[in-house]
Amino acid sequence: MPLTPDQRAEIEAARATPRPTLRAVSEGMEAHLYRAHEVLDHGFIRVIDYMGDDAAIVQAARVSYGAGTKHVQNDEGLIRYLMRHWHSTPFEMCEIKLHVKLPVFVARQWIRHRTANVNEYSARYSILDREFYIPEPGQLAAQSVVNNQGRGEVLTGAESARVLEILKSDAARSYDNYEAMLSQDGQQGLARELARMNLPMNIYTQWYWKVDLHNLFHFLRLRADAHAQYEIRVYAEAIAATVKDWVPLAFSAFEDYRMGGATLSAKAISVLKRQLKGEPVTQEDSGMSKGEWREFCEVWGEFFL
Repeated sequence: MPLTPDQRAEIEAARATPRPTLRAVSEGMEAHLYRAHEVLDHGFIRVIDYMGDDAAIVQAARVSYGAGTKHVQNDEGLIRYLMRHWHSTPFEMCEIKLHVKLPVFVARQWIRHRTANVNEYSARYSILDREFYIPEPGQLAAQSVVNNQGRGEVLTGAESARVLEILKSDAARSYDNYEAMLSQDGQQGLARELARMNLPMNIYTQWYWKVDLHNLFHFLRLRADAHAQYEIRVYAEAIAATVKDWVPLAFSAFEDYRMGGATLSAKAISVLKRQLKGEPVTQEDSGMSKGEWREFCEVWGEFFL
């Protein structure tokens, strides 16, 4: 269970005692504040604090660019202009702080996004809970034969059951040994900072993660993508749902230009121009590598090739 009754009571108590403020408030984000959104079997994300809204992006942009933005007639148009032309600084005026509970192997992938402030639960100071991520059978898949960092066909039958039993038994045994090393029949036991090294990567950790909107959009562009690993993608999707309510104009532009858009290289633009003129183009005379050509055809092939 992601949240204990005590944790739920604490959250409800915090939500029951609102305070007046003069700062900018996003009504959409206020609905999410403190509440935990469950992810995977024991994880969650919850908003602890935030700063700014769509208006903060517009305000910062008009200060930064002055008369250069006066031709933009409305906030939505300006935000879309900023997103379209990769003006990132105004989006940095908004920040969010999240409390996240996640498996350690997901955290190690997540921490590669270094443009954030992170404070993680200390297993040197405290004892980790006996909580492990055990995938649903539909998420147990073989290694992909075409992608060295992806999944292939879903395991079924006896093989799926065998893998699940290994995951559960290894996790339980490693935690039993962890507890035994910490305290043995009244003896002092092994230091927590050493005992933790025997724990598997599917044990749950927690952290506070604070990031500005520009870098959060970069995180979501990569981790909410259909090609991202499932276990981090579901966290990104939960965060994206809160961001959509927080800054709806900015999120709409992000969906349009980053998640739903495509970036073209100079070579790809040249190929499109030639094809629009009716010229046949192959990978060999496009100037692209085989990988570039394959990716180009995935987006544009049905229209031109």
